[in-house]
Amino acid sequence: MADLINANPAVFEQSAGEREQRPEDGLEEVSDRIDQREIFDLIRNINDPEHPLTLEQLNVAQEKDIHIDDASSFVDVHFTPTIPHCSMATLIGLCIRVRLLRSLPPRYKIDTHVAPGTHASEEAVNKQLNDKERVAAALENNHLLEVVNQCLARAEQAEEEALQKGG
Repeated sequence: MADLINANPAVFEQSAGEREQRPEDGLEEVSDRIDQREIFDLIRNINDPEHPLTLEQLNVAQEKDIHIDDASSFVDVHFTPTIPHCSMATLIGLCIRVRLLRSLPPRYKIDTHVAPGTHASEEAVNKQLNDKERVAAALENNHLLEVVNQCLARAEQAEEEALQKGG
């Protein structure tokens, strides 16, 4: 544990569960509008790469920092690293991006950004996260992809449990 960048992060209370299901949810013939809460529910349970805590528990991901233009099929997620020099910021952003790429219809353009003023290398991190070639190259690295999948495992498990409760 001596190698942790932020050995004692602040842990925050989780919000009150998943969003309520709407009658039209799951109906193929109804165009399903995506909202902030749905995106938040997809990313809230992503594990932090450094701690056995979720992005929600660390206040890295917050519903208020998700911006959606459903008409233009655009999702923009801002996240807040736990410390200004967090070396895991790019990996966290990559995990958010991959989770949304795997979960949303392919028509959506997804951007992930470090929240303004929250990271010492904000511009460089944002450039990496939103460069398609860099993201593609990162996901071709088997070790990095394994780390991303480990971070996403809890979120995917939570989604599966929610589907089982609803169905």
